[in-house]
Amino acid sequence: MAFEPPLLERHFAELCREWAAGFAAASTFGARALVTAAPGSLPGVQNAEVVLSQRTRREESPLEHQVKRVARLIAVIAVGVGLAFLPMGLAAGLSLTAAVAFAIGLLVANVPEGLLPTITLALASGVRDLARRGAVVKRLSAVETLGSTTVICTDKTGTLTENRMRVTEVWTPGTGANGTGMEGAAESDEETLLLTDIAATCTTADPAAGHGDPTELALLDLAARLGIERTPARRDDERRALFRFDPHVKLMTTADAREGVVVLHTKGAPEEVLTHATHLLDHGTARPLIPSDRTEVVHAVGRLAARGLRVLAVARRPLPPGQPPPARREEAEHDLCLVGLVAMADPPRPEVAQAIRQAHRAGITVHVVTGDNGLTAAAVAERAGIGHRGMRIVTGTELDAMGDDRLDALLARGEEVIFARTSPEAKLRIADALRAEGHTVAMTGDGVNDAPALRRADIGVAMGRSGTEVAREAATMVLTDDNFATIVAAVAEGRRTYDNIRKFIVYIFTHAVPEVVPFLVFALAGGAVPLPLTVMQILAIDLGTDTLPALALGRERAEPGLMDRPPRPRSERVIRPAMLARAWGFLGLISAALIMGGYFLTLGLAGWHPGDPTSPGAALHVPYQEATTVAWLGIVACQIGTAFAARTDRAPLRAIGVISNPQLLGGIGLSLAFAAAIVYLPALHGVFGTAALSPTQLLIVAPFPFLVWGADELRRAVVRRRTTAPTPAAPPAPVPAAAEQAPHHPLPVLLARHGWSAHRLSHALGVGEHAAAEIVAHAHRIAAQHGHRAG
Repeated sequence: MAFEPPLLERHFAELCREWAAGFAAASTFGARALVTAAPGSLPGVQNAEVVLSQRTRREESPLEHQVKRVARLIAVIAVGVGLAFLPMGLAAGLSLTAAVAFAIGLLVANVPEGLLPTITLALASGVRDLARRGAVVKRLSAVETLGSTTVICTDKTGTLTENRMRVTEVWTPGTGANGTGMEGAAESDEETLLLTDIAATCTTADPAAGHGDPTELALLDLAARLGIERTPARRDDERRALFRFDPHVKLMTTADAREGVVVLHTKGAPEEVLTHATHLLDHGTARPLIPSDRTEVVHAVGRLAARGLRVLAVARRPLPPGQPPPARREEAEHDLCLVGLVAMADPPRPEVAQAIRQAHRAGITVHVVTGDNGLTAAAVAERAGIGHRGMRIVTGTELDAMGDDRLDALLARGEEVIFARTSPEAKLRIADALRAEGHTVAMTGDGVNDAPALRRADIGVAMGRSGTEVAREAATMVLTDDNFATIVAAVAEGRRTYDNIRKFIVYIFTHAVPEVVPFLVFALAGGAVPLPLTVMQILAIDLGTDTLPALALGRERAEPGLMDRPPRPRSERVIRPAMLARAWGFLGLISAALIMGGYFLTLGLAGWHPGDPTSPGAALHVPYQEATTVAWLGIVACQIGTAFAARTDRAPLRAIGVISNPQLLGGIGLSLAFAAAIVYLPALHGVFGTAALSPTQLLIVAPFPFLVWGADELRRAVVRRRTTAPTPAAPPAPVPAAAEQAPHHPLPVLLARHGWSAHRLSHALGVGEHAAAEIVAHAHRIAAQHGHRAG
């Protein structure tokens, strides 16, 4: 996903001019020290996010680290066994050349040649499956990292919700809340129509062209539904000045020509509009805005926000006739007349609630990191099921005031947190804090300012539809549907892929034992027992019959209960001691016993006794070749049983279906065809030292797959009986988002937690000085509680 500087400049320019300087100046904690005012890579743009994003490097994934450890382990084992056999072979009476040849054969037997390509193909198939589900992964190793995710930090708009705004309710001072007049102009009063006209005028979106902010598109949709002709072309013809939305003041203002005068139209955050308003439109008449009016507006905003609605306030101010539009926004946004409120619903995605429940069952914590109002975000999160162990809102101001120890304590409480009004730097800090605690973090984002956090997180998840090119470039995974449920599906796919890697590791490692044991028996017997296998037969197993079933295990379906177990620890190795015990100490020993039993049985039926000659020309040479063929074919048969046994770690085979993996059945079929060619084609007998087997000799080998699989099926049944799952304790009742703010009204408390002073609260919201001081004190108490560990 390479990108061109001009494309980046289009995305960066508007946002970065407004706040990059202040962002670059911050330096209160480690991540901020990375931000400098040095020129970025874009021509003419001083961009702190670019610098921070470029200096935020990705680290080696857990799988990449573990594969290196596995490679070292395999090398040590293979070389060690090969070197150990060399003196044993010489002691058994072999010539130096023969001893070296067999030492090399043992070394080859212990090196799983198909391991690395099998891992690669398993990851590649995981990437393909994720792409079909709507998640495009840019690095193969990220599939495995997804499976170890312990925390998801998600945006709200467009991820938990559909990002499909629709006005569902308006509030005006004269009529109060009105949700019934949204579908037709005939049922709408004059104040509602005026409110809608102002809101539609103060926009820049163009529905016909297919671009624009979803909020503004919702306002234009409301105007169309109420029959108000406010087309983009007419709107732009009347416009005399435009002050775009400023994320600092949270306002947007336009100056428009109306009936020979210029009228200022403003929309934005209700608390900011109230701060700049001095009048109220009441039944068509502007009157002074008194404290009780401000209190009434605050209560209306709180009621709407608590329902998960996004609330905008709308105001206007006509200029005197002949006065030109103001040149600066400070001259425009004062002495406004509040007209009313517009509430928009962004419906939660219907599949998100189920995805959240699945994430919780999988032991994954979900934090919401958003720039929206905390009350609105908390309502949406609670509706989606976030906060099953308790939930609290932390504002950006509170987060900035926290030390690292308090942030660590907050995240360690086990509650799910709504980080409201967060900055890009805050998202980066949250990711760092979680990773320092050993979590594997998936972080979503869609904007230019999200790029540093996306790069720092273990899995940066960008939005494919609504996200910027910068975010997609910085991310590890891109969601083509912008859907939270796709993230959870990707985690499940990552777990399945990692499980499959372990399955074929068990499968591959198992066959090292039956390949090594015959050489050990030969050496320990001092040559009295002829070699049960030849070097070429070992190579035929490793390069012929071993690889295809291993590749097929990489396509195995998920084992039942995959998303009902906790995430694996970040430090857990891909090869666990239990896997080696199962591969070498159980399945491998059973296979070795079976093939040696078949070997000795075939020789015994031919009249062989220890020490009898079996060299070419001896009477027992053909029976010896038949015995080695039985041993070799026995390993192939045991491979089949091991492949079916390795398909599940704990569950019985019937839980996933005996024939549910057609690739495995095809791989086994090709392996049997290859084995039949080696056994029954005379031209290959001299190469591999094999001989054609009789039906009786084939009957010796035929039960091997069932014995190997059956033994492991019994072992898994015993493990399931011994491992009794503890009854999960009932989680504590969720803490409502507003409960921590009682007894005060939640909106003023939230504003105080955003850093509003008592004087500003009193002026903007009509709150008394004493009550405002109590609200600020209460907000400080809430902020202090965030850093306390649960007792």
